[in-house]
Amino acid sequence: MKLAIMQPYFLPYIGYFQLINAADIFIVYDNIKYTKKGWINRNRYLCSSGEAVFTVPLKKDSDEKSVVERQIAESFDRKKMFLRFREAYRKAPCFSSTIQLVESVINYSNDNLFAFIRYSIGCVCTHLAIPTRLVTSSEVPIDHSLKAEDKVLALCRELKADRYINAIGGVELYSKERFAREGIELKFIKSDPVEYRQFGNPFVPWLSIVDCLMFNSVSEVREMLHKVTFV
Repeated sequence: MKLAIMQPYFLPYIGYFQLINAADIFIVYDNIKYTKKGWINRNRYLCSSGEAVFTVPLKKDSDEKSVVERQIAESFDRKKMFLRFREAYRKAPCFSSTIQLVESVINYSNDNLFAFIRYSIGCVCTHLAIPTRLVTSSEVPIDHSLKAEDKVLALCRELKADRYINAIGGVELYSKERFAREGIELKFIKSDPVEYRQFGNPFVPWLSIVDCLMFNSVSEVREMLHKVTFV
């Protein structure tokens, strides 16, 4: 069984979904610390002036709280965010099908940050017919006080994974030898270059999956999910 694990990101770039697609089970961390300057509740899209950032605002709270303990701010204007996407991509070739997905995601009424992001991940996976089973980390019965590699190995053991797939950025964080001693093959996934036409302008890479879906059919994006290298 192939397992991958990642923290939650709101409408992330295609590499996130390439990782999901490469696994049989994908664990989404909910009981990890929220990082203020990270990409958990924001990402980039393409507008008339170039790339821009969209953000889900959060209620002010302790920086020590985990993602699942954070709440979306009452000031979050779902309609405004939707209209930003609609205006930015209304002339894109796959606008009609993708804007429906965007509307469904943005209008999800749960104000818990993790629940909101977890829902969006599931929506995109369904849209792309990715069959991977999504699991919330806290639902797996392990010692959740474990950290880093120890926690990953505990999750692998509990779910009986024989291959663990990690994003290429974790090469320095994990030991193939240690995983091998546990009977687990450790692989790292690296996205191959992905490029497509964006209104005829110079290509801007690694934007939100929304951008990718606006300019490419579902079948074309599904092909992109396999454009990866394992090391």
